Amino acid sequence: MQKLFLAFSLGFFGMACSQNINKIKLDNYFKTLEENHKMMGSFAIAKDDKIVYTKTVGFSDVETNQKANENTVYRIGSISKTFTAVLVMQTIEEGKLKLSDVLKTYFPKVKNSEKITIENLLRHRSGIHNFTDDVAEYYSYNTKPISQADLVAKILKSGSDFEPNSKYSYSNSNYVLLAFILEKIYKKPYASLIEERISKPLGLKLTKVGEKIDTKKNAANSYSFLENKYEKSDETDMSIPVGAGNLVSTPSELLQFMIALANGKLVSKESLKNMQNYQDHYGLGIFEVPFNQKMGFGHNGGIDDFNSVLYYFPDGKVSFAMITNQSNFDNNQISINALKSAYGTDFDIPSFKTVEVAEADLKKLEGTYSNPNFPIKLTIFVKNGQLFGQGTGQQEFPLVATSKTSFKFDMAEIEMNFVPEKKQMNFSQMGNQLVFTKE
Repeated sequence: MQKLFLAFSLGFFGMACSQNINKIKLDNYFKTLEENHKMMGSFAIAKDDKIVYTKTVGFSDVETNQKANENTVYRIGSISKTFTAVLVMQTIEEGKLKLSDVLKTYFPKVKNSEKITIENLLRHRSGIHNFTDDVAEYYSYNTKPISQADLVAKILKSGSDFEPNSKYSYSNSNYVLLAFILEKIYKKPYASLIEERISKPLGLKLTKVGEKIDTKKNAANSYSFLENKYEKSDETDMSIPVGAGNLVSTPSELLQFMIALANGKLVSKESLKNMQNYQDHYGLGIFEVPFNQKMGFGHNGGIDDFNSVLYYFPDGKVSFAMITNQSNFDNNQISINALKSAYGTDFDIPSFKTVEVAEADLKKLEGTYSNPNFPIKLTIFVKNGQLFGQGTGQQEFPLVATSKTSFKFDMAEIEMNFVPEKKQMNFSQMGNQLVFTKE
């Protein structure tokens, strides 16, 4: 389930004609990220619909120093939605459901259920409020098991945000309800449907509905890395994101799934074409993904501190998947570099050279900074000898010094250059630059 805004604008740059992936440079790239505690996880690239590169770095269990390997299983978050959409399209092909069917048939108590169609649910155009957006309440129960009745009750309680099909708004509630509809139609648990209709036919032995994490069974925990140490993340109970984010897998198996989808082995070519009929860049369980004037499709996800990416590009039949269980880096940039390599273009390995700044000098930078053309104020403060930033109503984030007055936050591609004598801070993010003034 989503924790961060989706970013699918993967850059525009010239492509070389080379067909070879520079595996040594990719290895060094991932090694550099790992050594600088920027991420841990697993990665896979396919060309011509064949997996040609895999890499795993970091730990599946930091506490026992257990290294992850190619068969380590990670939670994939909202990539689960693409699996759910495939199940729905299979059901439609069998004549047991129609895109035009209304939610009232299955959940009549949902507000506007007589107007909300299966297609609205798939496209996030139902208006049903995203129950995970009620953050305080959500984090009061997300680590505990929940019954279907109680989960539906929470969705009913959250109500509606807009008239069905009037606009797009990402909502995990849509896919939870789709999973329960599938269970009603087939009279089987969602886990059985994934196993019988996707994993078993494709020979996927590690892709399934997740359970409580057991690192002894080669399942990864997720972590944050703050103040020079790993902190194990809380574990969402997988009864909550059913259909919206409750699957586990590996990057290699995700590529097998996506290649099968692209080649008509899970649904018909006509069904895939319907899935790729986008509104507001979202189709039926997939996003459109632009990359160097090429257009692919896929999804990404986040749950706890797991983050995942799954993209497919018909041009060259190139696909990329990654799942991280710790990240202090921009996963979009990792995707760009992996895809550059897949298409034979060079990329840069970042330098993470940092400098030590005395706490007394950091204190001089503290304060609230604002720009009249920017809706969010930025509060800069020192905690445990490190500089942090925090936007209005957002989470704090650590700033790493590259000079006495220059700092960065790689995960969001943020750079801040302070000019204390002018009480100013030059802010840049993804090419956008603004000058903030200290209040």
